[in-house]
Amino acid sequence: MLSVTFERHAFRVADARDSALQFLAGSQNGRESRLPARVVEATQLVVSELVTNAIKYGSGPIELSLVLAEDTLSVTVRDGETTLPRHRSADPRRVGQHGLEIVAALSQDVDVQREPTGKRITARISLDESVRAGCQVAQPGERPTPR
Repeated sequence: MLSVTFERHAFRVADARDSALQFLAGSQNGRESRLPARVVEATQLVVSELVTNAIKYGSGPIELSLVLAEDTLSVTVRDGETTLPRHRSADPRRVGQHGLEIVAALSQDVDVQREPTGKRITARISLDESVRAGCQVAQPGERPTPR
């Protein structure tokens, strides 16, 4: 497991991506098979999008957690803002605000939860090559649904 907290004005998004890559590289040791390149690339993009959103729209410190289970990698980002992101329909004419859409496309599910001190967004990336990514984003009280 990786858990690191960043002060919003004292780091770069690349620092969060680097932390995730170091965690994934260390997680390769002892595994029967290497993590698929798709998982490593998806993780970098998911971390980048979630942390960027926390910087742009959140408040307070940003916590990044990664948990590697048998068949899933969970990426969680917490920040101190209680306003939840709104999942928007795909619109190629819209400039910006595609981050959550990108995260959902790369993940088997995305969970958005309000917490007493802010919000938590968790994206789960399947390690199984046969699982098709892409999901709906679950808002509080809903269950994530794969597409």
